[in-house]
Amino acid sequence: MERLFLGAAAISAAISVAAGAFGAHALKARLSPDLLSVFETGARYQMYHAIGLALAAWAASRAPGSAAPAWAGGLFLAGTLLFSGSLYALALTGVRSLGAVTPFGGVAFIAGWLALALSALRG
Repeated sequence: MERLFLGAAAISAAISVAAGAFGAHALKARLSPDLLSVFETGARYQMYHAIGLALAAWAASRAPGSAAPAWAGGLFLAGTLLFSGSLYALALTGVRSLGAVTPFGGVAFIAGWLALALSALRG
């Protein structure tokens, strides 16, 4: 599990950097400031949670067989797809209804951090 999460974390971080550069350079002249801000928020939160996913990989390596790190990693992955993915789609399409998906990703992020905390507290 830890190899999968660490690999996914590295790929997610790379995508986040690429998205940030794309937003700063290619989209700056094409998107309104509010949509560019939405896109940048997606990239920023993707990077935060790539780091969280790497921490879940580390926690999984420290507690083999523990469910909490696996839940944390899965929730970080789901949150990234739902939160950052919906923000990228909203910014690129202008379809505001895509923002209805974003809070589900936020809930997944929060649950992921709580699962990671549980993993740490259980030792």
